[in-house]
Amino acid sequence: MYKQTTHQKNQINIINQIEKQIKDNLLGFSTVAPIEDYENDTRLCLTSVHLPNSTLIKQISNQIITPLKKIEPHFYWYKPTSQHLTIKNIKVINDPPHFSETDIDKVETVFSRVVLKYKSFQIYFYRLLLFPNNLALIGTTDPTLDAIISDLNHELKVIDIPDDKVYINRSYFFSNMTLCRFNSKISQKFRDKVKIISDSIRWQPYTIDSITLLSCNAVLEKKRIINTWNLKLL
Repeated sequence: MYKQTTHQKNQINIINQIEKQIKDNLLGFSTVAPIEDYENDTRLCLTSVHLPNSTLIKQISNQIITPLKKIEPHFYWYKPTSQHLTIKNIKVINDPPHFSETDIDKVETVFSRVVLKYKSFQIYFYRLLLFPNNLALIGTTDPTLDAIISDLNHELKVIDIPDDKVYINRSYFFSNMTLCRFNSKISQKFRDKVKIISDSIRWQPYTIDSITLLSCNAVLEKKRIINTWNLKLL
């Protein structure tokens, strides 16, 4: 197991705060309201993500999705082609969208200027987290993620297209990869299995080497890829 840095410990503190808010039903951050048909959801967002490589997708499928899907097959499980790691939200999902074609062009220009300045960075997956409406794979990261987000936040405010998502904090960001969305109440059997799998996660660090700007719905369907930028090599 890798040695945690002070930065990672601060990220874990934020993650623990989020978990406590969930348990206390006192959410201080944005969530996606559940619907029956996630795949055809007409609510769209403007966001940036990393699209994982086939090795990570296979690992997630074998060790997490397959055993949990046996318990709750009716939940909406993300397809391999829809799995993603969120980097930076710009506009949360809504119908009609909170962004225009002009906004997209301006945001793309900002990303082209900002993202290319940064090196690849690593994610250290270490647990699963049950949100009210979804299950996510969580990881701490190198400080580079915070630097990218801070830089983008500043530049997006300059062009008057600020991020409209509500966060529990704006100092320490972490990796959050949604694996499924719930369409009914989760069972205790599912909760128990999530904990068993979560406690067993001891994966090698994963390298984020690209960032993709796109519009899509909450499960990365109806997606329109705007551009992808490769980060500098470590």
